[in-house]
Amino acid sequence: QVQLVESGGGLVQAGGSLRPSCAASGRTLSRNAMAWFRQAPGKQREFVAAITAGGGTTNYADSVKGRFIISRDNAKNTLYLQMNTLKPEDTAIYHCAADIRTYYSGDFDMWGQGTQVTVSS
Repeated sequence: QVQLVESGGGLVQAGGSLRPSCAASGRTLSRNAMAWFRQAPGKQREFVAAITAGGGTTNYADSVKGRFIISRDNAKNTLYLQMNTLKPEDTAIYHCAADIRTYYSGDFDMWGQGTQVTVSS
């Protein structure tokens, strides 16, 4: 079964850090750009960060720039999101997604179920 599975979310105080990961099974993703999105209760899903297939280029939403770092280990078929200096407004379910291209095109063919991140004030 081809799937993306996120883990590593949790409850943390404001100012703390978390490092969710996204593991792929049933398919290698070394030729796909990858991205993280998040969705807070009552809000639309929003883009967080993306990384090219080779990992050489990343881009971030302004709201997380300078605090979050997206990375990947293609040997492990795993995507990461290092989240630092967390704020209560970062509270959301975080989903990873696989782009159909090696660069971020916004066209995704695989999504994970998500991992909950809750930041208390």
